[in-house]
Amino acid sequence: MEAARQYNVHEAKTHFSRILEQVANGEEVVISKAGEPVAKVVPLRPKVKRTGRGSLRGRIHIHDDFDDMPEGWEEYFGRDAE
Repeated sequence: MEAARQYNVHEAKTHFSRILEQVANGEEVVISKAGEPVAKVVPLRPKVKRTGRGSLRGRIHIHDDFDDMPEGWEEYFGRDAE
C-alpha cells in the first residue's frame, strides 16, 4: 500500500479542497504540526446498499443453537427458562 500523503497545517488549510478530492478518490492524507503527524483524513466506508428483503441471503449464517441458554444461566431467568 502506498504511503499516505502528508501536509503541514498551513498547506492543509490552503489546499483543503484538493485534500478532500484526494480522500474522495480513496487516498489517505496525514496532517502534521511542526513535523509531527497529528491527524489522518481517510475516506468514509460506503454505505451498504440493500435492495430489499433477502438482500443478505447467503451472507449470514445462524447456527441451529443460537438461542440455546448457556449452562448455569437458568437462575438468572427463573426455573421456567428451559
